Amino acid sequence: MSRILLISNSTVYGRGYLDHVEAAIKVFLGPARRVAFIPYALYDQAGYAAKAGERFARLGYELISVHASPDPARTLAECDAVFIGGGNTFRLLTRLYEHHLLEPIRERIAAGVPYIGSSAGSIVAGPSLRTTKDMPILQPPSFDALGLVPFQISPHYLDPDPASRHMGETQEERILQFLEENTAPVAGLREGSWIEVNGRSMTLAGEFNVRIFRRGHPPLECEPGPGLERYLVPESQ
Repeated sequence: MSRILLISNSTVYGRGYLDHVEAAIKVFLGPARRVAFIPYALYDQAGYAAKAGERFARLGYELISVHASPDPARTLAECDAVFIGGGNTFRLLTRLYEHHLLEPIRERIAAGVPYIGSSAGSIVAGPSLRTTKDMPILQPPSFDALGLVPFQISPHYLDPDPASRHMGETQEERILQFLEENTAPVAGLREGSWIEVNGRSMTLAGEFNVRIFRRGHPPLECEPGPGLERYLVPESQ
């Protein structure tokens, strides 16, 4: 049974790195002790690994970054959990393809190894990166991502500001454009919130509602709690 934790953002205003989700991570990881970290979304992978490693050490876990390994797939195989951090989604997915890690990650998660994604790391857990807002600074071989869950994540979700004079597209408008051409549901995940997946069960946790977008349906607000699978598993599945 797949176990997946999808976090909108690693830092909320006024708090430190992963502080808002610390308790949830500890419960989610349980007895796991060695966590494979994938820092490919940032340019300074060593610096990113050091930051994440220090934070996970305070949580009681050893973080092993795949960027420092001569055999990243073996590092994944030897760890008890996987964490993919945020940054640029195009860079992250490009590096996952370059290092041939998509299938090894899928295999580990299918075997029950816990997966944690934050921001870009949450997006690539879905079918594709088509709901990212990042600039395409690199071109991956495909937009196809890990497909660990059957829905798309749109992290850092911002509601339209009725007082704003900005004339550009809102996040909601961009998601609705995505649904004109695609069928996967989209979770507009606000900062400070996360989705936990256990097999086919999906639960929203954190401070805010999630905004669910489905083709052929009006957007839906869901409060924290269980039952998201009713809306995030496509009707054909």
